[in-house]
Amino acid sequence: MKRLLFLVLCLLPFSATAETRVPQSQTEITLSFAPLVRETAPAVVNIYVRFVTQTRARTPFMDDPFFERLFEGFGQTQPRVQNSLGSGVILSDDGIVVSNYHVVGQATDIRIVLNDGREFDARVLLGDRESDLAILKIDNVEDLPFLSLRDSETVEVGELTLAIGNPFGVGQTVSSGIVSGLARSGGSNGRGAGYFIQTDAPINPGNSGGALIDMRGDLLGINTRILSRSGGSNGIGFAIPADLVAAFVKQARDGNDRFVRPWAGATGQSVDSDLAETLGRDRPGGIMLAGLHPASPLAEAGFEVGDVVLAVDGAPVGSPGEMLFRMSVASDQDSATMTRLRDGEEDNLTVALIPPPDTPPRNEVTLAEDSSLPGLQLARINPAVLAELNLPIAADGVVVLDEGAIGRRVGLRRGDVLERINRQDIETTAQAARLLSEARRGTTVRAVRGNRRVMLRF
Repeated sequence: MKRLLFLVLCLLPFSATAETRVPQSQTEITLSFAPLVRETAPAVVNIYVRFVTQTRARTPFMDDPFFERLFEGFGQTQPRVQNSLGSGVILSDDGIVVSNYHVVGQATDIRIVLNDGREFDARVLLGDRESDLAILKIDNVEDLPFLSLRDSETVEVGELTLAIGNPFGVGQTVSSGIVSGLARSGGSNGRGAGYFIQTDAPINPGNSGGALIDMRGDLLGINTRILSRSGGSNGIGFAIPADLVAAFVKQARDGNDRFVRPWAGATGQSVDSDLAETLGRDRPGGIMLAGLHPASPLAEAGFEVGDVVLAVDGAPVGSPGEMLFRMSVASDQDSATMTRLRDGEEDNLTVALIPPPDTPPRNEVTLAEDSSLPGLQLARINPAVLAELNLPIAADGVVVLDEGAIGRRVGLRRGDVLERINRQDIETTAQAARLLSEARRGTTVRAVRGNRRVMLRF
């Protein structure tokens, strides 16, 4: 009896709202998730998609270590129809559905199957590859079952969760776990550009786009990826928080066909323990700004290189990805309050939430079909182009938007910033287009690709 009393007392701090007592009946002893699943599962759907890919006919040289480079891009392309499956969640009774971009982003046909067997065609309203979210619409329906979105700020580590989806196409499946962590970068992509809820509820291929719910039946997030060496669930799964889903739904209802995220125009590094000690702080946290674009809204608000961003709208931030997430889900869509640390003093600055400016003009140029590099597309770099191509904020000049068939064969890549062509410094798209239109054997191009320079000789 003492041991039982000890266990009950240990559980008290973890259940603020539940009644803590010994079960009094057989019914209470057999309590389960069944009523919760019965209420929420109808709002989680299976998604079947069809998409067309272009494949090239194989040649004897494709697997040759020497000739494969020379014959890259040769051969006729052939359309190939492929099928895929995933999951989705209904968010409104009029047919708004959310899923992952990698499930439906390239689809030509989308079929949604409800838990009760009903089937509907759907179309993509808004999709975003970087966030891996897509908002779909089922037309001419009403009174559909749907889930409510949970405020992501109220989610705590240790909460019980259920993951609902269609793993491996076996049919709707429910797995249980807890919230294992918050503010995760996802790790598996190495970019740290995401911001996820981590869970140990088993998630497998086919679960993508499915629901992660709490014990009240509210949507915590959209299951999107796992960290695994085998391809199966190892208990480390990630879900996109409901607050970001809500921002997507709002923009989709406003008529946007792509997600417009606020532009920071800044680069920075997380403040670790060593850097925090240098700054005279007793713990790590925040982002030290390492670079600011002249048109950055942070620069306009008064931030300078070397300042530290501690919080956005009162929520602490510890990475650039987390700061962008906080800006994307800000309750005030026009501005956000950022806490700045400078010379040991903290203050708050109001930063405008704006998309990257599309100025100065891009002056896009596409080379003609009778040129040396037909279809090659060039543009002048501005903040909008920086964001689209994920270029360093200091990038300037002329960039490749599309290589064209022959441009890729000679080594050009989307995102290459052209510095010199045949010993001439490149300043305008017209100049670069003229020189590349007349490219011949021996033409040389110096470009910046990511953080390194490349030299190409045709």
